Amino acid sequence: MKRLLSTLAAAALLSGSLGLPALSDEAAGAYLAARQARYESDYAAAAEYLTQALIKDPSNPELLDFTAAAFVSLGRIDKAIPVAHRVESITAGSQIANMTLVAEMVREGDFDGVLQRVADNSAISPLADGLLAAWANLGKGDMTRALELFDAVMQEPGLTDFAAYHKALALASVGDFESAAAIYSGEANGPVQTTRRGTIAWAEALSQLERNDDAVKVIDDTFGAGLDPELADLRARLEAGERLPFSIVRSPQDGVAEVLYSLGRALLQETSPEYVLIYTRFAEFISPDHIDAQIMSAELLEELDRHELATEAYRRVPADHPSFHVAEMGRAEALRRSGKEDAAVEVLKQLSKSHGDQPVVLAATADLLRQLERFDEAVSFYDRSIALYEEQDSPRWYSYYTRAIAHERLGNWPKAEADFRRALELNPDQPEVLNYLGYSLVEKQQNLDEALEMIERAVEARPESGFIVDSLGWVLYRLGRYEEAVEHMERAASLMAVDPVVNDHLGDVLWAVGRKTEARFQWKRALSFITEDTPEQDISGDRIRRKLEVGLDVVLDEEGAPPLKVAKEDG
Repeated sequence: MKRLLSTLAAAALLSGSLGLPALSDEAAGAYLAARQARYESDYAAAAEYLTQALIKDPSNPELLDFTAAAFVSLGRIDKAIPVAHRVESITAGSQIANMTLVAEMVREGDFDGVLQRVADNSAISPLADGLLAAWANLGKGDMTRALELFDAVMQEPGLTDFAAYHKALALASVGDFESAAAIYSGEANGPVQTTRRGTIAWAEALSQLERNDDAVKVIDDTFGAGLDPELADLRARLEAGERLPFSIVRSPQDGVAEVLYSLGRALLQETSPEYVLIYTRFAEFISPDHIDAQIMSAELLEELDRHELATEAYRRVPADHPSFHVAEMGRAEALRRSGKEDAAVEVLKQLSKSHGDQPVVLAATADLLRQLERFDEAVSFYDRSIALYEEQDSPRWYSYYTRAIAHERLGNWPKAEADFRRALELNPDQPEVLNYLGYSLVEKQQNLDEALEMIERAVEARPESGFIVDSLGWVLYRLGRYEEAVEHMERAASLMAVDPVVNDHLGDVLWAVGRKTEARFQWKRALSFITEDTPEQDISGDRIRRKLEVGLDVVLDEEGAPPLKVAKEDG
């Protein structure tokens, strides 16, 4: 419901209405189909249905507005432009039409037209128009007026850092690197909020001033060790003495694209991904080599469950770009989520060949193979990833933890335990590791007191985690503390009501305290929740059916397990 409401809100903002517009009978059916497609973020289907509707009713302003929004979301701004012109010829006040026409003007360099739209309140939004006007004046060659407008936006509450970042970009884009560096360092206007792109811009400005040592320090102070390929390459070139070009913004068009991109990032926590996608799509259109905008569009499409569109967006990132590995890992995840697991594995294996010096790539490949239960292959990639992390003196607890899981699933418990304990050395209070190791020790009837202490620490850190609460109940059961176990197992079942393992465990605990009717009820529930996707090593349907037939005591005896303490049977 929350997702539907957020999508409806975005659709209302972009198309101007939630209700059914006045349509001809012929167009109404196609419109309704398009609206349903839009609610599902199926922009391709929405655009197709809307095109059909427009054939029947070509002058309906709301239908045109809705069509423009669908094309923008699809990334087809070229198709949205003529629709936006048609909207404006019929009615006024369409935000999506205004943004589309502004994007067209900016890309074509019509900055007088942009300024006129800002003056007429028919540009982007009050939040963006001040910066848009500043960049448009720079596009006209009026730097003095541009700086005045940047300064004016800096006086707006909450926009100081945002405007300062863009003012520095503008100064650097015309060669005033000294003033730009002063803004980024905080010397000119006080401390400026640090972002990844802002840090890169600062480092490049310093390099232009032949201050490479200072640029390296900025990168090190901001990101520390373990840099991604783009930052590592940037740092290496600085250390080698290369004078780096200023690349973040090269033109006023790039500046406007950066406004849209950075505004989209700022809106991520406040509005729906569908609405933010509008901003990143326009940023891509205005500045086609804005790779961060492309990747962000792809990530938003994944969040909207449009994996095929996300795959296309990731694929557009050039192979020679430093962020190519990020895009390929994203593409693999989009393929996996769309059910194309083999294709996802192939993408990551190819990436492991071209970017085999990046431990994050090897770890991502291992993670996917582990998720697909190809544990032998996963361990091989984890080995390579961990070796690189150790070589870089930046060991990662998560890699040891996930390799431990793969070893445990393969039955290599000594190696698994060693990796779990190494993960805890690196991150002593990590609840996932504490829980997994503690639970595994319980299942193996090893070091039960230590296992209990680990799981209690995990529950303290994550009291709302059903898996971890289940582990606490289970270790108490294994220790024969049945009455104590009941409370925790019942809480775990309330947190994870349809999990078969938790319900099975609750059944065992209830049986142990003599509540055998309730135990059978929980076993039946557990059996009903087992699906073809439930890992066989986690739970056995045959074992549950045997418990229902003869009881837990008999099953334990058949398995050669220690018997339960005697409990009085319920009525």
